[in-house]
Amino acid sequence: MAEKYLLSTAYFPPVHYMALIARSDEILIEKEENYLKQTFRNRCYILSSNGPMVLSVPVLLGSFHKTALKDIKIDYSKRWQQIHTRGITSSYKSSAYYLFYYDHIEKVINRNHKYLIDLNTDALETLLRITGLTTNVSYTTAFEPAGKAAYDFRYEITPKKKIRGTIFNLTEYYQVFKNKSGFVPGLSILDLIFNAGPDSVSYLNEAMK
Repeated sequence: MAEKYLLSTAYFPPVHYMALIARSDEILIEKEENYLKQTFRNRCYILSSNGPMVLSVPVLLGSFHKTALKDIKIDYSKRWQQIHTRGITSSYKSSAYYLFYYDHIEKVINRNHKYLIDLNTDALETLLRITGLTTNVSYTTAFEPAGKAAYDFRYEITPKKKIRGTIFNLTEYYQVFKNKSGFVPGLSILDLIFNAGPDSVSYLNEAMK
């Protein structure tokens, strides 16, 4: 088991992203790369009564083809904060631990961060406090080309790729709409903490082979 992983930044990241954090001594998060659209960098997936629901943070890309992730600003001309908080409430208000954690999540969303990286950092720090994980997290100061290190998961954990089956062991846990949708793996960590509460850490520790 690697003791260090290189990850992309992520908005309320998926369960398997957090499993890597739970099973490592050190996490290095990339902030020097160019921004990639339609990834977990600015979106997460929760489980609504109608099935998986995407919550996407709108960003300002400017006129340049490539923009450094650390320079990506959030677009507040869109009412995304209301959409996200209402979506989370409607999806998890009946979950066992909604009242324990919702206020913490809502504060992150409504804090009006200027940059996406700051929003994601705030979200991750909040999740670490909620779960009690003490993994050391730091950020890159220079871009490391992909494919050089086995611990590099920046481009592996993405909505466009299946979860790496040889690494992750995502067993079923209780989900609010499981009887309607069946178990849906790989959702945001929000789904796990609202449904499993303090048991989330045990699940994360067992979510890798």
